[in-house]
Amino acid sequence: MAKQNDVGVFQLDNGKWAFRYTFTKNGKRSSRRSCKDEFGNPLNTKRAAIKARKSAVEAETLNQPLKPIIHKTVAEVFKEYREKGCSGKAYQTIKKQDSLWKNHIRDKFGKKYVDSITVAEVNDYLTQLYYVDGYAYKYTESFLKMFYLIFGQAYSRNYLSIDTYSKLCINKDTKIKMPNLKTDEDTEIVTFNREEIALLDEYFKGTNAETAYLLGKYCGLRISECYGLKWDNVNFRDNSISIDRQMQYQNGLIKLVSLKTRNAKRTVYMNKELKNHLKKKWQQAKSDAITFAAVREQKQRFIDDLDDSKISSTELVNCLPNGTIQTVNSFKYPSREIKSKLGIQFKYHYLRHTFGTRMAEMNTPQHLLCSIMGHGNIHVTQQYYIAVSKRGIEILQNNLNQL
Repeated sequence: MAKQNDVGVFQLDNGKWAFRYTFTKNGKRSSRRSCKDEFGNPLNTKRAAIKARKSAVEAETLNQPLKPIIHKTVAEVFKEYREKGCSGKAYQTIKKQDSLWKNHIRDKFGKKYVDSITVAEVNDYLTQLYYVDGYAYKYTESFLKMFYLIFGQAYSRNYLSIDTYSKLCINKDTKIKMPNLKTDEDTEIVTFNREEIALLDEYFKGTNAETAYLLGKYCGLRISECYGLKWDNVNFRDNSISIDRQMQYQNGLIKLVSLKTRNAKRTVYMNKELKNHLKKKWQQAKSDAITFAAVREQKQRFIDDLDDSKISSTELVNCLPNGTIQTVNSFKYPSREIKSKLGIQFKYHYLRHTFGTRMAEMNTPQHLLCSIMGHGNIHVTQQYYIAVSKRGIEILQNNLNQL
């Protein structure tokens, strides 16, 4: 292993580390000494001191005067972000950011200069949203992300000094953060137990929503992925389904668009029940193309595909026999009816939770479950392994009885 260049680095009596260096400016030789890095953090290790010294020397070598900080309001920063900084962002992400800005942040912070906002102001605002206004923890977290976005945009354009930006967004001891989680905050994975699944199976059997239900139950698809699924993506030969697009409403129009993240593009696999169901539906679709040929001419809808080409709604897996398109809104009515008739709080996304938890209970390797769920972070997948389900408790009790 190569030896580190530790010239100018030394340890203090308290166990911390420091560094020194010399430089020449305007013909005069000077020296500097510091026990903190560029963000004001103490140097706890030799490696950290070496890194901090290197950064300081490089900054000194550049020997450039600091540019004056340009004073901009938060509204001006966000406007600039929308004009120049959000290209490549998913449509739904931009829509959510616009909503948070217009309905909340603009009135409170829009007229303030971005370099005048303190950590305390933001933390107090987040606390108000969460504890007083009663917003969910995850929703409140989206406000935190917005502030990181705004401050990052401001720093990149020299509207914030490095010290201010560090204090707001980098230094772990001072940066803006979420309020403490309420003890009763519902952040658990929500799953359906076996009795509820049996009731749901019976409810959806033979309905127009049965295919979408089975895709959620047996593949853990997100609802936008489910309704964006084309027959071209179903491979009966190797029992696989490729997920590479999703359905979204954009400016009132239904479109098939890219998935939100790179990891969401994946291959999932069908069990026997789902494969048999889809095979029958595929055969029926070919028959329907003849039986309903005339009515399909009127009922089918042409939508933009991923490559901006136009495709018929009949190319989608979730399409009615007469060509009528089914959309992400198709589960609104079943959700209300299931609650009123069966007493089950139903959300399509809970099928995904149930799928992930059941797969975890059956000891599916974490890296494989992470892949088929389309998670970008293994820590998200691990939630399914620690979720407390009725089945999990039964397994625990059985294990305890064998002690």
